[in-house]
Amino acid sequence: MKRSDVIREIATLDGLIISNIGHPSRELYAQQDNARNFYMLGSMGLASSVGLGVACSQKKQVYVIDGDGALLMNLGSLATIAHHAPANYCLVIVDNKAYGSTGNQRTYTAGKTDLVSIARGAGNRNVQKVKTISALRLALKKCKSKSAIIVAETSTEATEVPIIPHSPLFIKERFMKEIRKTSR
Repeated sequence: MKRSDVIREIATLDGLIISNIGHPSRELYAQQDNARNFYMLGSMGLASSVGLGVACSQKKQVYVIDGDGALLMNLGSLATIAHHAPANYCLVIVDNKAYGSTGNQRTYTAGKTDLVSIARGAGNRNVQKVKTISALRLALKKCKSKSAIIVAETSTEATEVPIIPHSPLFIKERFMKEIRKTSR
């Protein structure tokens, strides 16, 4: 399974999407650019926190696409997610065991670090690891009524995609307008 496969599955779902910096955001943009997508530009490690804030502030389903390297920079977010556990929050961690946007340097998940165990240890109840598209589809269906964390193991293979031409201000304003529209 490739990261682009995971992103393609999430892009087909109904909900808001917050995407991690770099290639994940670029792949989401290339697959389906629209107002419900918030691309993290220049803020590695914060997608899980931004997504949690969005989920706590409105009722629409929120999907967060994060990377193993980015999440390792903000492990404290897992405790905060467990504490609040909004039923409309689904964090999908693309674990390719590398910093994919900066040259595929190995992350600690390539060694001893187990994100499923860390997430559970932080108090999250609905955590699972998937390795296939069919398992991912099933896990995504289950996360619509309770807070969920899915660790999706993928290869380091990246899809050739363009740079996102939108400014951070445009992305933010368009996304905020979409949230206001969907929360009515």
